Amino acid sequence: MDARLEPSGGTDSSDSGDFYDAIDRFLGSRSGGYRARFERIGEGARWPSFNLAAALLGTLWWGAHKLWGWALLMAMVELFAFGRLLEGLFGDLGAEESAKAAQLAARSEARRAEGEAALAAGDANAEALMLSAENLAKVAAEAQAAAEVAAAQGLAIVLTGGLLLLAAKLAQGALADLVLERRYSRWRNGRAPDCARSLPAAGLVGGLFALALALIALVLVSREPVGWLESFPANVDWKSDSAAGLDQFFVLLTQGGGWFFGAISWSISALLDALERLLLAPPWPVTMLFIVILAHLTAGARVAIFSAAALAYLGLFGFWDQSLRSVALLGAAALIAIALGIPIGILCARRPAVYAAVRPVLDFMQTMPAFVYLIPVIALFGIGKPPGVIATLFFGMPPVIRLTALGLQGVPHDVREAARAFGASEARLLLRVDIPLAAPSIMTGINQTILMSLGMVVIASLIGAKGLGQDVLYALQYAATGSGILSGLAILFCAMLLDRIVQGRRQASSQR
Repeated sequence: MDARLEPSGGTDSSDSGDFYDAIDRFLGSRSGGYRARFERIGEGARWPSFNLAAALLGTLWWGAHKLWGWALLMAMVELFAFGRLLEGLFGDLGAEESAKAAQLAARSEARRAEGEAALAAGDANAEALMLSAENLAKVAAEAQAAAEVAAAQGLAIVLTGGLLLLAAKLAQGALADLVLERRYSRWRNGRAPDCARSLPAAGLVGGLFALALALIALVLVSREPVGWLESFPANVDWKSDSAAGLDQFFVLLTQGGGWFFGAISWSISALLDALERLLLAPPWPVTMLFIVILAHLTAGARVAIFSAAALAYLGLFGFWDQSLRSVALLGAAALIAIALGIPIGILCARRPAVYAAVRPVLDFMQTMPAFVYLIPVIALFGIGKPPGVIATLFFGMPPVIRLTALGLQGVPHDVREAARAFGASEARLLLRVDIPLAAPSIMTGINQTILMSLGMVVIASLIGAKGLGQDVLYALQYAATGSGILSGLAILFCAMLLDRIVQGRRQASSQR
């Protein structure tokens, strides 16, 4: 028998009594048949019993035992099944198509009257009006036929809802004892609350279920649209006032802090120009040879061969300058992101309160759609390459912060204590113990930052950041499929090249 259920059969009567008392305490009353069911589950029976009460009561049973997650899941399934039943039995299934057919028929009659009047007056457009009336009449007839087909689907909808409800009831009856036993095992280990039956909990779940079912029935059965249920009561004035307030805020911000944003733009522009000169000023053979040698030193001969092939593709297909400009933009954004992200990650790892404050900001930065980053960036910095770097920076910074903090938090405590025992200062502990042990996680964060930044190349081109993204944008604008695919392959090769070079040394050291 499973050790989770000890003591059970094969023990003395006092141990068995303790086992049964534990189940009684877990369920809050005399457990009755649950004792034997739990024993069968512990012995490995896959489907030991069928809980009729759970099957009949459904959501109420799960709520009464305070199994809230299961109660929510089963409520969703049962509400959908009941909704199908109500829609099939009492809903006006062809109402929408019938209303559409009536509108089209009315328009057809009006157009026909106009055509007859024009025909009587000898107007030249009389024939066109009559033809339009006939077309509208045909569409109205098609809509009416569709309404009749929809109205005839009531029985099929009822059967679907009934079968789904039956399947849900059978599943709940079959799963109930298994779920209770798993919860009991966790309760015995102190990792979960009990499942004592609670009438207030059952009443709360039942009331919410009845309210939800009533609202669903009101929408499905009502012959007239229920406006306040079918669409959320939005307030247009709130939206316009809020938008106007944000516009005014950004205007004041740019007026008061123009010097600050200008200084940031100038600094980024200087860094970007330096990187572009470094990559574009030498002749292409020098740059290509430098990259191939770097790939060989960091990742080995195979990556060097791949780098040569990728660079050859970029050059032969005319993407050399655009690719290097994209790499310069990416490099500027990645350098700033890494320079800011690693110290922030170290601070988050050492100060839980700081991490608790920074985590929502990181969640916001990672869930915000990439295009939305462009709106405040344009408002504060205008258009051009520096705003593209800033948008790329904010999009790519969260991974290096999170993975730096995660890697430092995973450093074994006994290793740090041993280093302190040998007299290591906090700075030496960080540089000689923490960072080396957390290096795989930190390097993964750097890699993710670089790749995510490269993913912003196309989007940044919308605000004037040139490079490969501009070629892809032109291909999208003019539906140039072939050119767009070739440009996308160029971005792919740049990403793979950077990934192999950045990760090469860590992978080579791990293989050794």
